[in-house]
Amino acid sequence: QVQLVESGGGLVQAGGSLRLSCAASGRTFSRYTIGWFRQAPGKEREFVAAISWSSIGTNYSDPLKGRFTISRDNALNTVYLQMNSLKPEDTAVYYCAATTSRFSRSARAYYDYWGHGTQVTVSS
Repeated sequence: QVQLVESGGGLVQAGGSLRLSCAASGRTFSRYTIGWFRQAPGKEREFVAAISWSSIGTNYSDPLKGRFTISRDNALNTVYLQMNSLKPEDTAVYYCAATTSRFSRSARAYYDYWGHGTQVTVSS
C-alpha cells in the first residue's frame, strides 16, 4: 500500500504560480504511476496530469498543457505539480492518486490510492 499527502495549495492571484507536492509513504513508491486530479465545487473530479513510475511517460489534460508540469523525485518519494499562469477556473481541491499501472492513466478508475487533497484558490 501507499499513503499520499498533498501540500502546497493556497490562495494566489490570477497569473501567479503554485507548486503542489504529493508525498508518499512506502518503500515501493517508485513502482507507482502518480496522477493529479482536481475537483471544483459542484463539478466532477477531473484529470489534470499523470507521470509513470519511470518518469518516461507523462500525460496531461489537453486544456492544461503548457501551463502545468508534472515531475517526480523517487529518492524523495514525492511528485510535484508546477502550475503557472493560474486562472480563477483553476480553483479546486487538488488530489494526487497512485496506480500500479505502468502507464500514465487519465481515468480515475485506474487509481487505487488517494490523498485527502489540497485547496487551490485563484483570485481574479
